[in-house]
Amino acid sequence: MAEEKKEKEGLIGKIEVDRNLCIGAASCVAVAPGVFELDNENKAVVKDPKGADEDTIMLAAKSCPVLAIKIFGKDGKQIFPE
Repeated sequence: MAEEKKEKEGLIGKIEVDRNLCIGAASCVAVAPGVFELDNENKAVVKDPKGADEDTIMLAAKSCPVLAIKIFGKDGKQIFPE
């Protein structure tokens, strides 16, 4: 089981927030406050890409009502939204 978890970890290479799409709903902050915060323009920014486990980061991205959070794999390919 430890090996299975090890394989699953480390899939996320980069997290981006599309500031043109972001409406400041802050659902990402509610789900993953260690990763996201709102800046002085009430737009989400990534404050620590390692601030939560990858499942939580994906949940935060999926919680965004306008899909402003983009998740890329270590290979550079976008994995969310698909």
